[in-house]
Amino acid sequence: MLTSVQKEILQSLINLYRNAEGKSIKGEEIAELMNRNPGTIRNQMQSLRSLGLVKGVPGPRGGYKPTIEAYHQLNINYSDKETLVPIYKDDVKIKDLTVAKIEFTSIPHPGECEAAIKAVGNIKQVDLGDKIRVGPTPVNKLVVNGVIVGRDDMDNILLLDTTSIRSIPKKTVMQVATRKLIELKPSMEIKNAAQTLSENGIEGAPVIENGEIKGILTLSDITKAIAQGKENLKVEDVMSKQIITVENDVMIADAIEIMNKKKIGRLIVIDENGIATGIVTRTDLLDKIAGLK
Repeated sequence: MLTSVQKEILQSLINLYRNAEGKSIKGEEIAELMNRNPGTIRNQMQSLRSLGLVKGVPGPRGGYKPTIEAYHQLNINYSDKETLVPIYKDDVKIKDLTVAKIEFTSIPHPGECEAAIKAVGNIKQVDLGDKIRVGPTPVNKLVVNGVIVGRDDMDNILLLDTTSIRSIPKKTVMQVATRKLIELKPSMEIKNAAQTLSENGIEGAPVIENGEIKGILTLSDITKAIAQGKENLKVEDVMSKQIITVENDVMIADAIEIMNKKKIGRLIVIDENGIATGIVTRTDLLDKIAGLK
């Protein structure tokens, strides 16, 4: 039976080792993370080594590595090809913090449902009252939103009061995308482009010439240009040339990840020949997840 200090040391070792690309972890690094005396860490490591939970690496670059049994002891799944389940706070992915396990309680009462999130990494990056998003998970693409109501630093567990639980449908972007593509020409005046967007009730459209995607123009781009007194410019002078496309067989879960990474709200869908066949927006994807489409 491990003591609370030993469990915390073991958890800290695993957290550091995950981000060390196979390098051993020095006792001083663990002590700094735990805010404890390095001598205390060294003494406890002797016990953990005798239990087969830690192995020592000799030499100037040596230190400690967790054994597979260490992962089992803390109820963390071990895999050489680990799939990382992210945690987001305020829509920003939290660095070096992922999910090992999600356990739900009070499922018959969704309004009172809680989730115990077994995390790997430094959970002190979040605190009570923080709103977080967990997922998507690798198999069923589960996404859990909620508020942190408890934090167990010893066992690295976050207790979440869930606000929503969604499973992202296993569909491609082309099954969600708008196929009636509204195109803009590079030579159009931006006031005419604004009229085109307004008449079609859309906030952005690709700029295409002779079948080639030249860029994308959004209402935000137009508003910015007008604010700078550039309302007489052409679309090609204002459009964004950073073109983010996805092939039509990309899954919507992957499309959401691309949007989050690139901090954009729409993707142009192309076929195997690179021809634009549709456009998918963040709203399209969220509506599909919510079952509105």
